[in-house]
Amino acid sequence: MTEAFHKSWPKPRVIVTSFPHNPTTATVDVDFFERLVAFAHHHETMLVHDFAYADISYAGYEPPSLLQVPGAKEVGVELYTLSKSHSMAGWRVGFVVGNHEMIAALAQLKSYLDYGTFQPIQIASIIALNECDDYVPDVVSTYERRRDILVDGLARFGWEIDKPNATMFVWAPIPEPYRDMGSLEFALHLLDKGQVTVSPGVGFGPSGDGHVRFALVENDQRIAQAVRGVRKALDRL
Repeated sequence: MTEAFHKSWPKPRVIVTSFPHNPTTATVDVDFFERLVAFAHHHETMLVHDFAYADISYAGYEPPSLLQVPGAKEVGVELYTLSKSHSMAGWRVGFVVGNHEMIAALAQLKSYLDYGTFQPIQIASIIALNECDDYVPDVVSTYERRRDILVDGLARFGWEIDKPNATMFVWAPIPEPYRDMGSLEFALHLLDKGQVTVSPGVGFGPSGDGHVRFALVENDQRIAQAVRGVRKALDRL
């Protein structure tokens, strides 16, 4: 990170992070944020951490918050959304906490773009945060079960993928016999031969071209059906 920062011109004024990460499902420990906060203080850089998947984690892993780190509020903010943990995707409800000057700047910017959220959605969100903590573990359990159905099912016919510790996605390296196709052609192959839709990794940037992303948004039966479709499409394995 230091090398890339010093090679950039003009020097970055804001560093944006998002862990657990979409699409790669990468996770970090709190020492990552400790180093990041120290870096931001040293280089007088602001930090923005998108904590969208704060609650969607498995196997005892607890995603750390940027704001756990002493001094983080002096240089950064963190965003949270109800879309994932409370199944409110599309409602566009969330909040930001941290550095007051950065939040004030965001509030001023937003005042030019919008002026509020539909009140019933605000009320429902307040109730969700105050009274529905027991709902979140059910959401996590659902995504974990879907993850296992997908990853274990693919492994049974030779497509080995590491199980992610967080998020509602699986970031899958393209199997070796199909790697030369690239992610876009491989995704089209799965669609044509297996009737399964995945996101080609190249859509997230050139370095993602060796992967495709599965989204765990369908029910158990549909995911099992997708596994059968993928098996049908991958006759080289």
